[in-house]
Amino acid sequence: MIRKALIIVVMIGLTVGLIGSIGYTDEFEYYLDRAESLCSEGKYTEALLELQEAQTFLIKTFMQPEVKEKVEISYGGKQIQPPEGIFIGQPLDQITVEFLDSSYAVASGKTSGFFKTGQKADLMLSGVDFNNTGGSLLFNHPGNIASDGTHLLLADRNNNRILIWNRLPEGNVAPDLVLGQKNFTSNDPGDGLDRLNWPVGVATDGKHVLVADTYNDRILIWNNFPTKNGQPADFVLASTAKIVEQRGNIGWPWGIWTNGEKVVVTSTGAGQVLIWNKFPTVNKQQPDIVLWLKGKFGTPRSVGSDGKHLVIGDHNAFGDSSGNFFWRSFPTRDDEPYDFFIAEAIPIAPPPPGGGVGPHTSVSFSKGSEEDTAPISLPLVVPPPSEVFWGLTFSPDGKFLVLAGSQLYIWNSFPEDENDAPDLVVGERGPEGQGYHFEDGDGSGLAIVGDKLYLSLSNGNKIVSFNTLPARSDELPDFAVGSPDININTLETNFIISNPVPVSDGKSLFISSDFDRKLYIWRNLPDESGTKPDVVYTLPEAPWDNALFGQTLVLAGKRTVYVWEKLPLAGEMPDLTFNNRIGNVNFQDLRGVALDDKYFYLADGEANKIYVWEGIPTQNSNPKFSLTTDGSYRLSSDGKYLVVAATLSGPGGSIKIYPLKGLSSNSQPMIIGGPGKFNLPQGAIVSHGHLFVGDTGFNRVLIWNKIEDALAGKDAGIILGTKKLRANPDEKRRPEIGVDKLFWPAIPFFDGSYLWIGEFKFSERLLRFSPQP
Repeated sequence: MIRKALIIVVMIGLTVGLIGSIGYTDEFEYYLDRAESLCSEGKYTEALLELQEAQTFLIKTFMQPEVKEKVEISYGGKQIQPPEGIFIGQPLDQITVEFLDSSYAVASGKTSGFFKTGQKADLMLSGVDFNNTGGSLLFNHPGNIASDGTHLLLADRNNNRILIWNRLPEGNVAPDLVLGQKNFTSNDPGDGLDRLNWPVGVATDGKHVLVADTYNDRILIWNNFPTKNGQPADFVLASTAKIVEQRGNIGWPWGIWTNGEKVVVTSTGAGQVLIWNKFPTVNKQQPDIVLWLKGKFGTPRSVGSDGKHLVIGDHNAFGDSSGNFFWRSFPTRDDEPYDFFIAEAIPIAPPPPGGGVGPHTSVSFSKGSEEDTAPISLPLVVPPPSEVFWGLTFSPDGKFLVLAGSQLYIWNSFPEDENDAPDLVVGERGPEGQGYHFEDGDGSGLAIVGDKLYLSLSNGNKIVSFNTLPARSDELPDFAVGSPDININTLETNFIISNPVPVSDGKSLFISSDFDRKLYIWRNLPDESGTKPDVVYTLPEAPWDNALFGQTLVLAGKRTVYVWEKLPLAGEMPDLTFNNRIGNVNFQDLRGVALDDKYFYLADGEANKIYVWEGIPTQNSNPKFSLTTDGSYRLSSDGKYLVVAATLSGPGGSIKIYPLKGLSSNSQPMIIGGPGKFNLPQGAIVSHGHLFVGDTGFNRVLIWNKIEDALAGKDAGIILGTKKLRANPDEKRRPEIGVDKLFWPAIPFFDGSYLWIGEFKFSERLLRFSPQP
């Protein structure tokens, strides 16, 4: 991150002469003005995005043949050549296309009837198949890792299992045991003592094994080290409290640590850290010490200790900031105050007091005989966002190691305070750097065994290992487990898609992903699980939403819109790409897109606007009008209604519906929502007169046969993911990956023949449901 920021600053420090009528000055100045303004507000991450746009602009400018020969670059008054690796090579906005040799059964599309409450899905993409892991060495977003010096244990999170190697692996060798499942193939969840539902944490002292069974809200404990597949736990730590915040409640636990005497659990959902001073021995034994820091904890997730110190990583510390709480001495009483807090591993000084945010830099533009030179203030470096430390491991000689931001941080001794930077940073934040790119992600972990270091990489989908603790920043792991190579991500090779957003014309299937920055295309509708796509686009910008009308496909996200006027079944490039603006609309955070036979719609979540154009716009087209509405995310239109998934609007979120007849800037939506109605719905689709809502947090999809019934205030007539529309208030709507269950269902899409449902973040399945006669 620091290296990249310095490169940007060097580029901003150039004196760029643009000759004649080349009209790029205003756009470049726009980025710089935005960056300066954001810096003055203390919004450094947003400022970095603007500087990156400026960098992209410069590269694109220098790459264009009509400009390249007319550009003079000087720095410090001296003429220089474009730095190697900056202007030489591919521009930053290049789209790449991969064609795959894919073969699969094709769906006929000849369905009839409609959907039924509680019905089973009939096909799964973005995974192997229902209740099928793909084998012992195909992980799915592994969580924490642990060792007692002899065994190695891995929480294979999305596969609902714990994998155990009886001897430390020296390469890509299969585990010997599995807990939570009867064999290495199955992955269905369960709540018996021999089953698991999304386990994140695992710990052992060589005798006991402890598992944070996260979505079962409990800790499973084996009194003696397991010796059989599927061996049930001996007892469970769980809570009977109906109030989540009640002292000592175990809710959605992520992290667990033990030294055989003390036990520490992060009760993530309850915002507490629970400590047992002596190893628990009976069911539901209450903790001796509880830390909640008077509300400073948000969702504490990771935990690390050597028995003397304690560190807790929190995703929502102080309400909305990621960071890590440090105790120099192990707590001995309830709510013992922490000693210091570290938000990021490498502290970066804030802007200097008194008006400046860094060195003053002159940027000069030459327009014929005119010269326009103005000093601007730009930050030397922009701080990385705050981050949770994963792994939180101590070596026998007192070193402290964590994973964060795709890097490994090593302190030679326990940090003294919040300004104590690590002694060694291993790896690069970006995959293009000199060191290794640790694709860590939520729940990743570390285990030190003698001289060896094992790292579980959640988003890298593997374990990587160093035979000795790394001593250089560019040192590479020696081998991988769960992948044939340290650089191969089996999520990618098996086409497990993060945050799949489906759309279909009834003949082909298109799935976009903001996390992957990809568009996956099946030229024909697949009729079997686990099939790989025919075409994969890799995009420079993350698409948050998509829309399809006729032969036109549109992707939109952040500050970019891609438009194909003909469906891209053969790898065609977009016909139109809008970066940062259309007409007088400057994009801030695009979250939704829709189109129909009359209008083109874009929802900007930051601006609280839905912009409406007549037809597909050109670069300089101003919208016909805009709608002002809060919480606007994904959009859908059938030409009669515009449906808005207002995920963050109102208690639990809402669905806003605009009749298109007479639509104008003064139009007000009809709102479906209210307390208990939804839980953060990510997507809502109107199709063939039906309304489908992905009720994400309640792990269900609601279906109204007629959208007018929803507008009349009627309950959904059909529900997928459970068999009851209205659950008992005390009944937990747990996510599950069963064939008739749903796990964070976000985006439904009905193409007239099949209903496709994309599950988000902690599941990532893409399911197909067929109408029932």
